[in-house]
Amino acid sequence: MSYQLDDLLAIMAKLRDRESGCPWDIKQTYSSIVPYTLEEAYEVADAIERQSFDELKDELGDLLFQVVFYAQIASEEGRFQFHDCVQAICDKLVRRHPHVFADSTASDAEQVLKNWEALKGEERKASGQHSVLDNIPSAMPALSRAYKLQKRCANVGFDWPDVAGAWDKVKEEIDEVEQLPSDSSELEEELGDLMFALVNVVRKHKLEPETVLRQANLKFERRFRAVESELGKLSKTPQQSDLSEMDALWQLVKQQEKIS
Repeated sequence: MSYQLDDLLAIMAKLRDRESGCPWDIKQTYSSIVPYTLEEAYEVADAIERQSFDELKDELGDLLFQVVFYAQIASEEGRFQFHDCVQAICDKLVRRHPHVFADSTASDAEQVLKNWEALKGEERKASGQHSVLDNIPSAMPALSRAYKLQKRCANVGFDWPDVAGAWDKVKEEIDEVEQLPSDSSELEEELGDLMFALVNVVRKHKLEPETVLRQANLKFERRFRAVESELGKLSKTPQQSDLSEMDALWQLVKQQEKIS
């Protein structure tokens, strides 16, 4: 059977039907399904990272279902309908792309982003939000939120002129951390400052910190699994090994990667 968007909306309404729906779906609230929404978003990112496009199709469907779920709850409460969500995003996309839908111009992607941020700033002011830092979700992952905060400030000129300044700040923060005793009550704060400063370096290199760290995670995982594999050839596990042996195997794995 071939399904369309209207079928998905009807299925969602049926799942939430108080008389004949699913007890689990009926029980859910906006708040209770937020963790599932975040999980689905990460699964989309994971499928893209692995270039598993057959999985991506399914994961995008799961993510779409989350949007439909929220809209159904809102509909039951008389707040808005799914088509209102569609209307809102269409209005926003047209409004924020005047170089496509109006008579404005943008020579490259960087100019598009500058125009986009300027339009967002006007929208925030119109809605009574006057700080450039308004409307940055506090629930964002801390790494992504640090990047967002820095980017917003950079858009109004509060930024290092080049990456050298950002690197100097990292070195300053490293010195402050190193001077503290390990049991200092200030250690947590200073480590946070160091991480925040390093995000600035990543941003100045026009990279996304979340992407950079995710790639580092994948590399670490790949190499440690290879270390486990090498230990397996010796009929050993990490628990049966020691740091010296595992580090030697780690260096071997690194060399093998360079050769291949």
